[in-house]
Amino acid sequence: MKTILKNSAKLAVAALCLLGSVTTTAQETTTTTSTSTENYDQGWRLGFGLSGGVPLSADPYDWNLGADVRLQYDLSTRYSLTLTTGFNNFFIKGDDNDLGYIPVKGGFKAFVLKDQLYLLGEVGYAFAVTNDYDDNSFLLSPGIGYANKYFDASLRYEHYTDFPTINDDGTTDKGFGMIALRLAYGFRL
Repeated sequence: MKTILKNSAKLAVAALCLLGSVTTTAQETTTTTSTSTENYDQGWRLGFGLSGGVPLSADPYDWNLGADVRLQYDLSTRYSLTLTTGFNNFFIKGDDNDLGYIPVKGGFKAFVLKDQLYLLGEVGYAFAVTNDYDDNSFLLSPGIGYANKYFDASLRYEHYTDFPTINDDGTTDKGFGMIALRLAYGFRL
């Protein structure tokens, strides 16, 4: 487990360094060819979102509901860094306790069409807060979305590497994915 986290952390740092160099080059190239980006005000945005999701082939989980806060720093009109946290809950079939957790994710957002349609990739950790449950999980979350000045809607896949599942034969395993829809209100700080 520690090896996975160390390797994942190294990969995340390398990806951010690579993306930082790509965004720096893109900014330099863009500013010399367009006056609209020369005057672009880099800045912070804050968003509050609600999300609902459906686990994919993950017994005993039925569905997921959550709320989050996303802090976003705009590097340019096309690229942003994100930090997202909140509270999510996997509702479980039967009499078992639901699985509540706090996700903490860092990410990179790239607007690909008219500064409204974007691709987002986030990496983080899910900290379980359910009674009598002490496992946490690494999580990966790619997504696609639409945003304007105040509204943000996105569809994402989230993969949890360490949360438990039950196989068809009754044995336990770890790791599953979820498809989720997020609706959010955001504004400049």
